[in-house]
Amino acid sequence: MDVQEERYIEGLVGEIKAELFSSSANLYSLFRASAYDTAWVAMIPNPQQPERPMFPGCLDWILSNQNPVVGSWGDLDGGLQCLADTLACVMALKIWNVGTLNIAKGLLFLGQNTEKWLNGATVDDCFVIILPGMIELIKEQGLVVFSTDGNPKVINDLFYKREGILRTMKENFFPFQLFVEALPETYKKKYVLSMLREQSGVLEFQSPSATAGAFMITGDDRCIKYLKNMVQRCGDGVPPIYPVKEDLIKLCLVDHLERLGLKEYFEDEILDATDNAYKNLAREQLYSREQDWRMQIYQESFIFRLLRLHGYRVSPRSCCWFLHNDEILAHMEGRYVHYLGSIYELYKASDLMFPEEDDLNKAKAFSAKLLHKSLSCHSSRVTYATLDNLHSEIEHDLKNPWLDRMDHLEHRRYIERNKGYTLWIGKSFSIRLFFPHNVIELAKRNFMIRQSIYKTELEELKRWSRDTGLSNMGFGREKTTYCYFLAATSICLPLKSDLRIVLAKCGILLTVADDFYDEKGSMEELYCLTKSVQRWKIEGLSNQAKVIFDALDEHVKSVTLKSLDHQGYGIKDSLQDIWRELIESWLMESTWNQNKYVPTIEQYLDVGMVSIGIQAVVFPSCFLMCPTFLDFSTNTRYNTITKTLMIIARLLNDIQSYQREVEDGKLNMVLLYLKENQEADVKDSINYIKEILKIKEKVLLEFLLIDQDIVMPREWKLIHLLFLKIFHRIYYSYNAYDSPTALLDDIKKAIYICI
Repeated sequence: MDVQEERYIEGLVGEIKAELFSSSANLYSLFRASAYDTAWVAMIPNPQQPERPMFPGCLDWILSNQNPVVGSWGDLDGGLQCLADTLACVMALKIWNVGTLNIAKGLLFLGQNTEKWLNGATVDDCFVIILPGMIELIKEQGLVVFSTDGNPKVINDLFYKREGILRTMKENFFPFQLFVEALPETYKKKYVLSMLREQSGVLEFQSPSATAGAFMITGDDRCIKYLKNMVQRCGDGVPPIYPVKEDLIKLCLVDHLERLGLKEYFEDEILDATDNAYKNLAREQLYSREQDWRMQIYQESFIFRLLRLHGYRVSPRSCCWFLHNDEILAHMEGRYVHYLGSIYELYKASDLMFPEEDDLNKAKAFSAKLLHKSLSCHSSRVTYATLDNLHSEIEHDLKNPWLDRMDHLEHRRYIERNKGYTLWIGKSFSIRLFFPHNVIELAKRNFMIRQSIYKTELEELKRWSRDTGLSNMGFGREKTTYCYFLAATSICLPLKSDLRIVLAKCGILLTVADDFYDEKGSMEELYCLTKSVQRWKIEGLSNQAKVIFDALDEHVKSVTLKSLDHQGYGIKDSLQDIWRELIESWLMESTWNQNKYVPTIEQYLDVGMVSIGIQAVVFPSCFLMCPTFLDFSTNTRYNTITKTLMIIARLLNDIQSYQREVEDGKLNMVLLYLKENQEADVKDSINYIKEILKIKEKVLLEFLLIDQDIVMPREWKLIHLLFLKIFHRIYYSYNAYDSPTALLDDIKKAIYICI
């Protein structure tokens, strides 16, 4: 990155910090105005001059924000929300007898699209209440939406569904108070009075339209105080929800910036936001438990996920409370579309599961079942663009578990799909936050800068592979590009870091040396190479063995020089010891194979967790990333975190490599389990290993994300998480590492194809 580009980036970062994180930042400016809520506020008459609106600016907003081409209000991609927006705006204009042409264009849009959009559509409960109510109210104003006498069949069906909800739905299963403006007259007063009675003191309905409707029914001073406060703070374009806890909005900022790949530019702001949210969570709830279960489940799951991901010890009970209520579960299953955003957030929260968290385990099973159901039932007819986008996200996450996803590619996907940040809160189906354009500009530039750096580093690595001879060995797997791709993209290390090169070189060395011990070298050659590494001196090596030793020696010297340069001390002895133990484990496995010896599972894992080689990459990476922590020694047989990672890596490798091992006459964990359990088949063996993996991964995640008892810098934990993700990506679903083509498309998107 040149000086001019660096200055431009610094300027963008400064602008964004001022707009989003300064004390003067207006976070409500991120909410796009709701035409529906603005129209309802515009309908309120001035008590002193009933022939005039109390909020004339809202009426002016309606006149200025109609779609000039089609005559609608709101976002056309919003589907049924656009119909509700247009109905409400037409009604507001009619009440004040202004905008005759606007009304005509709006009615034409409704007449042409209402029936068409509803035919075959999956209608959320929100719109089952809102649309019939608005159609009734607009008819009372003498306006005609449909050219035929009476309502079309699809509209009558909607009225019938509404009656069913009003008659049969328990009040605690649906937030009727949030929809008082659109309820039939026989229900309005009941729920308005209930709403006002429950809200003592300052009102926080979070629904501007419901509050406007309540005021026009009761004249309650608290309603008008709420509305005046909202308009003063948010302007004439009314937000779809008000108020929203500032902590929640800031956590959304954090999530959005991190998903765009911008975390490194806003680390202090992210820490402040998460710290404040955690402190406030301990003091008070960040959500309301009185009005809407859908909103509650979404917010609790979201807050839990963000805080746990950032290292705070939070209990899953906050987002799993409903899982022990069979009546609520049955209700959610029956109306899963209404809860889909909340269910999806719950599923994402369950990715961060620690040992003995049975509630999260149940949450994952419950949410996954409903998400799969939503995909299988997803109509080809798109009712809401937001719902269609949500199904795309759900399909992606179900297909690619969290640990399998490469961060750099996820950033690209999010940048390309970004149409604002979606929250599953409020009375409408969803709400979006829209960020300043410079946020996306920064994300795109940052991604392209990384691509440029990655291309340069990959070419440097290819030259190193050629110069050392490792890419021209004539046997085994040539994985220079694969190794660099995995090192660079699984977790985005700081831009100015040589760690990616170090990680990739280690991976290349491991692959070539492992293949030499597995398939190429004779036992005599293996003994010679092992002896040379033990003494760290070349003794009688064949050409290929000499290439491996020379490359290893050069690698150790290079890393040692880097450590001396950065920290003033070297790690040569410790690094050589790790490679000695690794080489000896490979020789042990070759000896077992040569002698047809069948080890016990315990013997195999004791050697196999070393022979997977992950410690040889983790050790130098940790010291180069955070050198001040010294407690990493082979004398202690590796620390708890590293040892757990080594076992996980071995097991992930074994569930995908057993077929090749059978062909080569070798053993691994899958085959050893079959030998010790004669009644089992391969599927049983793999399932047994996957259960072990689940347990070990939960333990490791707790170590990496939370556990304060394990004394290790957060930077070291990040390196361990990086390798957990790498091994998941290449081995969990299939053996992507040994495939010559499995990662090629991802490599192109990550490094070569412009965004």
